Amino acid sequence: MIISKSQLARITLNESQNRAYSAISAATSVFLSHKHSDRTQLFRIKNLLESLGISVYIDWLDASLPEITRGETGKIIKQKIKQYDKFILVATDAAIASQWCNWELGLGDAEKYSKDKIALFPLKEDNKSWSGTEYMEIYPVIEYEDGTRKNTNNMYIERGYYVKYPYKQNGSREYVSLKHWLNK
Repeated sequence: MIISKSQLARITLNESQNRAYSAISAATSVFLSHKHSDRTQLFRIKNLLESLGISVYIDWLDASLPEITRGETGKIIKQKIKQYDKFILVATDAAIASQWCNWELGLGDAEKYSKDKIALFPLKEDNKSWSGTEYMEIYPVIEYEDGTRKNTNNMYIERGYYVKYPYKQNGSREYVSLKHWLNK
């Protein structure tokens, strides 16, 4: 299920209190694309990924970037997307509307297009739905399962974060735990 911003706050707090994540065996790194106005949610996602042993890149924490956005900023961002193992777009409504986020997603697509290298982390506004855009349907998405839904084998899906791949023509959908996806 795609979670809301307030659900993210509750889930990340509960997950960190109730579940000890073990670190990823390989040192995986993630370029986290986002809209700067989504900083609160971004820190929660960053903390979630870091609790899994992931190195996370966030542009405004990078001292090598110019203080004022200009062409050099774009060059450095391109290098960072290439450098990091995986690309995740925190896909809020603001990020989807952002020219920078769409540019970064295009670069991420060119550098990382594989179901195991690029994903969206959609976040909806409270009491609203999330639809993204048509072209976003080609990417895997990170969603949270609360343990109440069943898979096609009629078994409950364990509570936690999962990367869910795009729907197949027959309507089925593959998924793996976020930890497993990050370890690929």
